[in-house]
Amino acid sequence: MGFWELLVIGVVALLVLGPERLPGAIRSVSRTINSVKQFGQQMQAELNDNLRVHELHQKLKQAEQKGFIDLTDEEKSAVAELKQAAEDVNASSQSAAKKTVDKDDDQSRT
Repeated sequence: MGFWELLVIGVVALLVLGPERLPGAIRSVSRTINSVKQFGQQMQAELNDNLRVHELHQKLKQAEQKGFIDLTDEEKSAVAELKQAAEDVNASSQSAAKKTVDKDDDQSRT
């Protein structure tokens, strides 16, 4: 929107809402716009993550079909990334399990 269009909208809003309610309406609209932007960014990040997972899955299928022999650099990279992700998940789940066991031990002592 151009400057003049925003000016017309502002004048109309001032006439319709009045000077008392206009600041509150501006804040409300601003919050709504920010929440819509945040939602859009979250959706974009989630879609990008899902596309990456799909791409890795396809590369893993290709590597499996080759029996993990004579893999391309992309397939090797995908397999390595998946192995790292699996190790990260295992490490975090083991850490969470250890914390749960430690917490249960502490509670049983009291």
